[in-house]
Amino acid sequence: MLNILFGNSYLKPLTNLEETNVFIANVTFEPKCRNNWHIHHATNGGGQILICIEGEGWHQEEGKEAQSLKVGDIVTIPANKKHWHGAKRNSWFSHLAVEVPGENTRNEWCEEVTEEEYNKL
Repeated sequence: MLNILFGNSYLKPLTNLEETNVFIANVTFEPKCRNNWHIHHATNGGGQILICIEGEGWHQEEGKEAQSLKVGDIVTIPANKKHWHGAKRNSWFSHLAVEVPGENTRNEWCEEVTEEEYNKL
């Protein structure tokens, strides 16, 4: 389940977890759409890799400045780091989301990225 704010996003799984232990999905966000802050927990390994394939977007790790994303950019998100990602206000945005295999993995969905936070970008 994706916790999404301000618009729609579309998730298309590209791999089947019954056939491989690597989950990859194409995620597309409408302009200004973003997911909630979230954490990919793991006791070993884990995390997420984003491969930007269309449009422009944002990624932000808690405590850091937001990172502008464009086609070809790759973001490696370590396990247990709170973050969010989504589209810029005037652009659709698509990325491949790769869930890095690990031990005791789970996702924790947190609070929304507020309009105030987003509008500062």
